Amino acid sequence: MLEDVIFFKRGVVSCRRRAFSIPYLPGQLARILKRIYIAAALLALMIVMGVVGLRLWATPTPSLSDAFYMTIITITTVGYGEIVPADSFGERLFLGMLAVGGFGTITFLFTSLSVFFLETDLDVTLRRRRMERQIKKLRHHYIICGFGRVGRNVAQELLMTQRSFVAIDVDHAQLESQRERFPDLLYLHGDASEDELLLAADIEDARGVFAVTGDDSRNLMIALTAKQLNPKVRVVARCHEMHNIPKLRKAGADSVISPDFTGGMRIASAMIRPHVVSFLEEMLRSEHRLRLEEVSVPENFVPRRLGDLNLSGRDYLLLAVRHGSDWQFNPPPEFEIRPYQVLVVMATPQGRHQLERLLHG
Repeated sequence: MLEDVIFFKRGVVSCRRRAFSIPYLPGQLARILKRIYIAAALLALMIVMGVVGLRLWATPTPSLSDAFYMTIITITTVGYGEIVPADSFGERLFLGMLAVGGFGTITFLFTSLSVFFLETDLDVTLRRRRMERQIKKLRHHYIICGFGRVGRNVAQELLMTQRSFVAIDVDHAQLESQRERFPDLLYLHGDASEDELLLAADIEDARGVFAVTGDDSRNLMIALTAKQLNPKVRVVARCHEMHNIPKLRKAGADSVISPDFTGGMRIASAMIRPHVVSFLEEMLRSEHRLRLEEVSVPENFVPRRLGDLNLSGRDYLLLAVRHGSDWQFNPPPEFEIRPYQVLVVMATPQGRHQLERLLHG
């Protein structure tokens, strides 16, 4: 069944025969198209040269239409007869060279056109295979089910924080239209609630699944299918109707977000705590890409005091530690860091990586 889907990069699966889009040309197709333009220009130049040459050298001087017609039948080697007499050696040499050059140019043009149309399908196949290999190499990535406005914003945040992801959507045109915004996009085309599609996105090695389509029932099915395929994967679902939130949780969603509710809370916060909201927005816009991140302490970590860890980096700042349901805000140097705790930090992507390497030894 996976032969019916196509992988694109970073990524894609799609049933296909995809209409070729001129604005997007992979390198090979761009070179072929350039050859077509050159061949067409050469052909036009040879026609002009043939018409001008016959008008200048043929005796008697042919009309413009006769010169054009004689040039065309000479270049194409049709041979309907010489409507412009060619008696002298010079005239015959000129027409002979025109025939050889024109025939070669036409052959080059039509060969390039044939390769162009064949290369379109070939390029799709090559890109599919390349995407298959890239998706199989992903580890601890995220799967975005639904690549509308919400899904694209999720993708932008993952991209900014240097996290890999695969997008899935039923609208192939919408996925293709985002390749300029996300040049390395890996996406799959189809219904994300289908087992085959989530398996193709390598859900077994995924860290999380975003069920963010515009349909609550589809998000419910995505959450249910994802948990069946990988019970350990974290699922965050989008929900429009508040009464559907318990159903999504029962289906396996670890967290359910209502854009309407969240939007209302954000609007209220902008009114009653504007500086806090401004601070959070500045983090998102900052060129340093600061974020509030969480880093889990691995199970093989040897318990140590916070002061002994020397957690002092320019790219991260420890804010709190959570263990189970308990929180320790602004922990003192004597606080002991243990396995399975979660460190809440303000960090850049590089700072997060540094802290993870430090904890993993």
